[in-house]
Amino acid sequence: MTSDFIVIRDTTPAAAIPRGTVVAMGNFDGVHLGHRAVINAALEMARLRNTTALAVTFEPHPRSYFSPSTPQFRLTDEASKLRLLAGTGLGGAVVMTFDKGRAGTPAQDFIHHDLIERLGISGIAVGYDFHFGKGRVGSPSLLVAEAPRLGIEVDVQPHIDFDERPVSSSAIRMALAEGQVAEASTMLDGPWFVTGEVIHGKKLGRDLGYPTANIRLPASCGLRHGIYAVRVGRGAERFDAVASFGRRPTFDNGAPLLEVFLFDFAGDLYGQVLDVAFIAFIREELKFDGIEPLIRQMNDDSARARAALAAAPLAFPRLGPIG
Repeated sequence: MTSDFIVIRDTTPAAAIPRGTVVAMGNFDGVHLGHRAVINAALEMARLRNTTALAVTFEPHPRSYFSPSTPQFRLTDEASKLRLLAGTGLGGAVVMTFDKGRAGTPAQDFIHHDLIERLGISGIAVGYDFHFGKGRVGSPSLLVAEAPRLGIEVDVQPHIDFDERPVSSSAIRMALAEGQVAEASTMLDGPWFVTGEVIHGKKLGRDLGYPTANIRLPASCGLRHGIYAVRVGRGAERFDAVASFGRRPTFDNGAPLLEVFLFDFAGDLYGQVLDVAFIAFIREELKFDGIEPLIRQMNDDSARARAALAAAPLAFPRLGPIG
C-alpha cells in the first residue's frame, strides 16, 4: 500500500495534476475481481512506462443520478471505495462529479477534454463492458480506435468468471441479499465491509449479557437479515465479533440495525467509527418466544462465529490511507 495516495477532483488545479499517468477507468463499486484486473493492467502499463497509475471514477454513481428515486444498494460508498483503491498500489484516484453536465458530455469530448487535455494521460485500462459519455456511446472499441491518433495505449480487460458467470457488482449484491457472504468475498477478493459510527441503542444486548456496538446502515443496504461472523477494525486494531443485522423481531421489529458484539472486549465505543467485515453467515433472523431461548441461541451463534473466524484468521479487506 502507498502512503501518498492522492485524490484529484474537478476543483483540483491543473498544475496539481501529474501528467503522463496511466489510468484505470470505471465505477469500481466494490473494487471486485473484474475491477482489480483493470487496475492491475494499469499498474503494469505504468510500470513499463515508469509513471504513476491512477483510478478514474465517478461520484455519485451514475445509477443514482439517472434514477434518483430508486434506492441503490452500493457495495462501497465513496470513502470506502477510495480506501480499497488505495490498497491496490495505485498512486491516487480522479473522482469526477457525475452531474447533468458530465452526463450530457459526448464521448469524444470526454476523451479529448477530460482524459487528454486535463489529465494528460499516456495510457488507459478499462473493462470489456465499460461505457461512458452521452447515451453511453463511449466504449472500449472507441478508445482502441482513437488510441493511435491520440498517442495513448489502451488495454481492454475481458470478464472474470466465477461459478461460470462474469463477476459483477450486481452479482455481488445478489449474493449479499441471499446471505452468501463467502461467495461475495470470493468475487471481491476480500470480505465485504461497511463503515459506520457507533450510536446509542436501547441497551437490550447489555441486559442479555451481549452488549453491542450499534451502527445504522443506509436504508438501501440489501444485505440479508441474519446473524454473521464479522471482523471489526478500529484503526489498525482488529476484533473478532458476532453481529446481527435486522429488525429485532423478538423485541420491536423496528428499523434495520447492525448490532455487533465484540468478543473479549471491554470499553466504550460510542461515537467511534468502525469497519465491520462480514466473514460468514450463521443463520437467518428469528423471533423467539422468550429471553432464555434467545440467550441460548446467542451462545450458540457466538460459538459458531468464533469457529468461522478462527478458520479465516487473516480475513479483512485490504485498505489504504487516503492522502
